[in-house]
Amino acid sequence: MSTNGFGKVAVMLGGISAERDVSLKSGMAVLKGLVAKGIDAHAFDPAAHNLQELVDDGFERVFIALHGRGGEDGSMQGALQTLEMPYTGSGVLGCALGMDKVRCKQIWHSLGLPTANWRMVTQADIEHVNANTLLLELGGRVIVKPAREGSSIGMSRADNEHSLAAALKYAAEFDDDILVEQWIEGAEYTIGILEGRALPVIRLQTPHEFYDFDAKYQANDTQYHCPAGLSDEDEAKLRGLAERAFAAIGADGWGRIDVMRNSRGDWFLLEANTVPGMTEKSLVPMAAKADGLSFNDLVERILAQTLER
Repeated sequence: MSTNGFGKVAVMLGGISAERDVSLKSGMAVLKGLVAKGIDAHAFDPAAHNLQELVDDGFERVFIALHGRGGEDGSMQGALQTLEMPYTGSGVLGCALGMDKVRCKQIWHSLGLPTANWRMVTQADIEHVNANTLLLELGGRVIVKPAREGSSIGMSRADNEHSLAAALKYAAEFDDDILVEQWIEGAEYTIGILEGRALPVIRLQTPHEFYDFDAKYQANDTQYHCPAGLSDEDEAKLRGLAERAFAAIGADGWGRIDVMRNSRGDWFLLEANTVPGMTEKSLVPMAAKADGLSFNDLVERILAQTLER
């Protein structure tokens, strides 16, 4: 397609969230890919620039490469809509629900989509939590997560009263709402979404206890399998589940759904990502490549969605 229709493009990167460093890497990779396609793209860090500069400097659309709060939670999407500035990815609702793990799971559960059992604990209630009762309700081992953080920030595992108390305190450093989720023993999978369609499934393999921040961005021993080693039937079933889960929260455009499978073969939705990573280790580009789409073509396809808004 002709690049002339895009005009001047701001690649929004950095921001103020705990994922700023990852966002800078994602944004620079996206910027490089767009420029390679002949698109008039420029870096724009909202932590250093007022959004009005988008209008004043003649930008016509925004590629959002912000991760976490302030960029992936619907607030930036709402601000850009107020400026009448087209942007990539999901709108306000999809981003807000995707960022909030508790509300996201509540919607999936209400629609009969499979999720692990969970409880929500607020920061104010931490001192009153009966750790033994909570562990008993959730199978004896849990993963504790801040409700509105990404990149596995603030997450830890717990299987006794002491470790649960420590995990809750740690998660509370990042959010007032904390998700305590039943631990699932099994393989982890991720499914990229592009234009409402699931990309080839990726199976993650790490020697870490779970796919934490180090496993995602720093370790050299994390393995990614695409094809994922599933039967054709299971691959189709998982892709369909991911598409339904993504649409259920009002997300669209592009993103990623993370899933686990236990030893009995049951699937469990973990979370939705409406602005997933776009670094050299990122998963959506990996899945797109398996589908025959280069990184540069992928970022152009994502940007092209703004022409329809």
